[in-house]
Amino acid sequence: MLVLVTGGAGFIGSHVVRALVEAGHGVRVLDAVLPAAHGAAACPPPQPPGVAFVRGDVRDRAVVEEALRAVDAVCHQAAMVGLGRDFDDVPAYVGCNDLGTAVLLTAMARLRVSELVLAGSMVYYGEGRYDCARHGTVRPGPRRAADLNAGRFEPVCPRCGDPLTPGLVPEEAPPDPRNVYAATKVAQEHLAAAWARATGGRAVALRYHNVYGPGMPRDTPYAGVASLFRSALARGEPPRVFEDGGQRRDFVHVGDVAAANVAVLGAVGAAIPDGTLRAYNVGSGIPHTVGEVAAALSAACGGPEPVVAGEYRLGDVRHITASSSRLRRELGWLPRVPFADGIREFAKAPLRGRASVRR
Repeated sequence: MLVLVTGGAGFIGSHVVRALVEAGHGVRVLDAVLPAAHGAAACPPPQPPGVAFVRGDVRDRAVVEEALRAVDAVCHQAAMVGLGRDFDDVPAYVGCNDLGTAVLLTAMARLRVSELVLAGSMVYYGEGRYDCARHGTVRPGPRRAADLNAGRFEPVCPRCGDPLTPGLVPEEAPPDPRNVYAATKVAQEHLAAAWARATGGRAVALRYHNVYGPGMPRDTPYAGVASLFRSALARGEPPRVFEDGGQRRDFVHVGDVAAANVAVLGAVGAAIPDGTLRAYNVGSGIPHTVGEVAAALSAACGGPEPVVAGEYRLGDVRHITASSSRLRRELGWLPRVPFADGIREFAKAPLRGRASVRR
């Protein structure tokens, strides 16, 4: 099978490319090699033997159509990620993520490429699953600046105000995007579902949780918290932990995420009915707090201990952890990299160069 990997020179995309090659697939990469992901030099990284590289923007119709020639399936990894700097980033997020996806899907429809694996995200859900002792499973409302300023970080039951117990969120949970990046990731899934219905294609959305591992970009706001902590330690600075560090996340190694792409790609034609989109959470299934990750990285790097700042970002959520049982049950995927081993590797692994130009 010949697979086009958009964003295949990026952090997750490059691992997906290597996993596909190792699984025996032909691979073509389409990547704009933007400075925010690749550093100021923005040079294309070397590709595995036999992988064709096309430098171009996923929003460029002509480039996308050329990259899709003779392709059997697409792994769509190209996206602008993270919360960014401020609301001025909105046009860039919508352009990269939603317009780019629309251009890609239009070209796939025209060229009759019928299989899509989409890099989704846990941000689809907003806050994760919560249970109230009196009212069962509930969805807390938006976080309020007044509560956060007062150090009240934990959400409460919207009906009675009692404390909530966080749990694992399943794929059936409704979308509840709570920042601009999240809104674009939900829109990507809706566009992919519309494409599948209109063309009879088959789409899978892999809702990645907190992906970490070798090759993350350094010193950029367009990255996950693990990258920010690792970048600080590389500068000899303590990781700066927002809120009280008790935010629960599911940290999954990039190698396991790449393996999920391979597992899903091989099953799309057989397991996913024509004209549909199927979503799968991709997480380790074992929650860790943000504070735990900062402390583990500091210890593994031999660097300064984390600083708990008490600061917050209003667009963040408190707890979001996955149930990946559907992916395990239906496709036999299992995460292979234990948290402790992955953190030790990540602490010593090189990061991508400093990004000095905004997307």
